[in-house]
Amino acid sequence: MVQHYREALPANDYPICVTCGMQYSEPRASCPVCQDERQYVPLSGQAWTTLSRLRSGARRASVHPQGPGVLGIGCEPKFAIGQRALLVKAADGNVLWDCVPYLDEELIDIINAEGGLSAIAISHPHYYSTMVDWAREFQVPVYLHAADRQWVGRSDPVLQFWDGDRLELAAGLVLYRPGVHFPGGTVMHWQDDPDGLGALFSGDIIQVIPDFTHVAFMYSYPNLIPERPDIVEAAAELLAPLAYERLYGAWWDFILPRAADRIVQDSATRYLKFTRG
Repeated sequence: MVQHYREALPANDYPICVTCGMQYSEPRASCPVCQDERQYVPLSGQAWTTLSRLRSGARRASVHPQGPGVLGIGCEPKFAIGQRALLVKAADGNVLWDCVPYLDEELIDIINAEGGLSAIAISHPHYYSTMVDWAREFQVPVYLHAADRQWVGRSDPVLQFWDGDRLELAAGLVLYRPGVHFPGGTVMHWQDDPDGLGALFSGDIIQVIPDFTHVAFMYSYPNLIPERPDIVEAAAELLAPLAYERLYGAWWDFILPRAADRIVQDSATRYLKFTRG
C-alpha cells in the first residue's frame, strides 16, 4: 500500500458536476463530460456541489448484495447518473468495479469490514466521479484505459493508465477493452466467481435492457445515438472466447443471471442485422 495516497476526506471541497457526478480539481464554468454528445447539460443549466455538501445532506449509504461474492454500493436518494458500484470479493483481494460520487464514513466502515479494497477499475468516464477520493481513502490504485485519459477531471498519482485490449488485475480477474460507448470502454471478467461459472461486469459498455433477454450497445444512452456497427462487431469478437454465466450491468439489480455469454453474442448479431440491413 502507498501511504501518500491517503487524504483526509472532510477537507475535500473539489467541485462535482450535479448532472454527471464528475469531480474536477478546480472550479470551472462548464463540465466537458456533460457538453460531450454522449451526455447533456440540463435546461436548468450547469450546477455544482462538493463531496462535503453531499455528506451533510439527506443522502445515506446504500449497500445490498447483487450476486455471489458481489455487493452493490451507492446512495439513497440517487445522485447524478445514478449508477451503483460493485464490490467484487475476489480471491486476491476486493476490487471496486466502477465508482460512485458519494462516499461517507458509513461506506468506509462497511467496506473495511468486508476486507477493504485492493484496486479500483472503472468502465468509462461517466463513472470516474470521485475516484481519487476513493483511492486515497483505501490506499489503492485506480485502473483506467489510456484511450479515455482526456476525460479525467482530477489528476493524481493513484491513477494507473493501461493500453491495449487486455489487462490482468489478478489471477482470474481480467480487464478487456471492447471500446463501446467510449474508445477506452472497459469490462471486467471474473473467471473464478463463487459459482465457478464466470461473471462479466459491464457497466453500460454492454447495457442490460429491461426484459433481461438481450443487451444494448449505445454510443449515447440519453441522446439515443447507436454505437457504430464496426465497433460492436469488434467487441463481440474480443469477448467471444470468454465464458460467463452472469453479467452485471450499471443499475441496481440489472443483472443477467444465466447464459450471459450467449446473450451478448446473440445481441451483437441482432444489432448488426438491424444496423447493417
